[in-house]
Amino acid sequence: MSTPLQQEIPGTSSLPHRYGRVTPSIMAELQSLLGQDQVFTDPDKLQAYSHDETSIEDYGHQPEVVVFPRSTQQVADLVLLANRYRIPLTPRGAGSGLSGGAIPLFGGIVVSLEKMQRVRDIDYENMTITVEAGMVTNDINNVVRDHGLFYAGYPMSLETCTIGGNIAENAGGGKAVKYGVTSRYVLGLELVTPSGEVVRLGGKLAKDVTGYDLVHLIVGSEGTLGIVTAATLRLIGLPKATCDLLVLYATPQAAISSVPTILTNGLVPTAIEFMDRSSVEASCRYLNESLPYETCGAMLLIEMDGSDQAQVEHDAEAVGELCLQQGALEVYVADNRTTRERVWSVRRNIAEAFKVYSPVQSLEDIVVPPARIPDILPTLAELEREFGITIPCYGHAGDGNLHATLVNPPDMDMERWHAVEHEALEILYAAVTQLGGKISGEHGIGLKRKRYMAEFMDPVELKLIKAIKQAWDPLCIMNPGKLFDPE
Repeated sequence: MSTPLQQEIPGTSSLPHRYGRVTPSIMAELQSLLGQDQVFTDPDKLQAYSHDETSIEDYGHQPEVVVFPRSTQQVADLVLLANRYRIPLTPRGAGSGLSGGAIPLFGGIVVSLEKMQRVRDIDYENMTITVEAGMVTNDINNVVRDHGLFYAGYPMSLETCTIGGNIAENAGGGKAVKYGVTSRYVLGLELVTPSGEVVRLGGKLAKDVTGYDLVHLIVGSEGTLGIVTAATLRLIGLPKATCDLLVLYATPQAAISSVPTILTNGLVPTAIEFMDRSSVEASCRYLNESLPYETCGAMLLIEMDGSDQAQVEHDAEAVGELCLQQGALEVYVADNRTTRERVWSVRRNIAEAFKVYSPVQSLEDIVVPPARIPDILPTLAELEREFGITIPCYGHAGDGNLHATLVNPPDMDMERWHAVEHEALEILYAAVTQLGGKISGEHGIGLKRKRYMAEFMDPVELKLIKAIKQAWDPLCIMNPGKLFDPE
C-alpha cells in the first residue's frame, strides 16, 4: 500500500524510509478510536514521553502524539491505522529504560501501555498469573505473596518498571544467579503484530516445541516486532528464609575472583552483587548511610534464601568461610529485615548517587562469562587513567553482568566528553568481545548502542536479525531505528 503522506521527519533526509505525519484528520481518527482523554498532543505532556533514563540532550525526540489504549483491541486498531498511513509507532512502558528503546526517533505515535494494568487470570494450580503489559512489576508480587508465591524474574527497578518493558528488554536483576531473568518466567504472550493482527503465543505450558519458539523471540526484541499487551508468567514458591552477607575485600580483583569459587562449590546464592569502593562511598553519601567501606577496595553483597532458616544460615556460613579463604577482609551478616534493607538500599541507589556528582554519564551493562570478570577490570582502570574519567563499577557478578559507568568529570566540556565517551566505549566493547562477552546484558541496544552492535556483532548474525525484522515488519513502523537504522 502506498503511503498517503510522503513528508520526511526532520533530520532524517538521508534515510530511504518515508513516514507519514499525524495530520489533523488522523488525529480525529485517533480520538474516535480511543476517546479524546486517551490522546495527548499538548507539548508539555509530550515532553515527558520524548526520553527515557538516557540523556534527553543526546537521545531525546518528541512524539507527535501519545496515546493510552485500554484494551488489546484498541492497540490493534492503532496499529491498523499506522499501517494505512505508514506512521511510526513506539511502544512504551514506564520509560525507565537505559538504552533509548522507548524514544520516538521518527516522531509519530508513542503507544503508552500504562493504562493496561489488569490482572486477567491467576491460576494457583498451575502456578501462573496473566497480567497486562502496563502492570508495575512489583505489584505482581503484592498480588500473590499471601498465597506463598512470587514472580522471580524481576529487575532491580521492580517498583517502577512494568512487565511489558521487562519483556521488551529481557530484564534481569540481582536474583538472576539462582532464579534467572525475565525470559525464564514468560510462558505466554498476547501480541499485536506490526500488521495489526492479534496473536496469542504459548500458554500455561511447561514444555512446548510446536514450531519456532516465538515467545522467546519476542522477549528481548525491544518492541521492534510487535506490541505485547499481556503475558502469562510462571510463579514459584516464595522463600521462607533469607540471609545476606556483606563481604569486604582489599581490591576489586580479589572480590571478583572469589565469585567462581563460590559458584563451583555446590552452593547456589540467590544473588552475588559486586560494588567497588567508589560506588559504595557515593551511595552511602547519597543516602546518609554508613557501611565500613573505608577499610576495603570492594564489596560483595551475597544473598542466600530457601525454605528452612537453619539451612539458609548454614549455607550462608559456608559461603562466608569460602570468601575468607579467598582473601576476604571481613564478612558481615545481615540476618534481619532492617539490616538487609540497609545494605540492599546502598546497592540499588548507586546510579542515582552518581547522578548527583555528575548527571552526564554513560551507564553500561557489559556482560562476559562469569569467570572472565576479573579480566575486564584492568581495562576499566586503564580507561580511567588514559581519559581522566571515573568509571565506578558495580553489578551482577554472579552472572557476569557489570555496570561499568563512564562518568563525565564536572570540569570536562561536552565536546570533549562525547569524544572521550565514544573512544572509551570502543576500547571497552572490544575488550568485552575478546573475552567472549556482549555489549549489553540487560539494558538493551535501543538507540544508545546500535552503532556499536553493528561493529561488534557477527555480520551474519546481524543479517539474520534484520531479515526477521523485514519479514515481520515490512513497513518498518514498529519502533523503527532501534537495534539498527532502517534500510
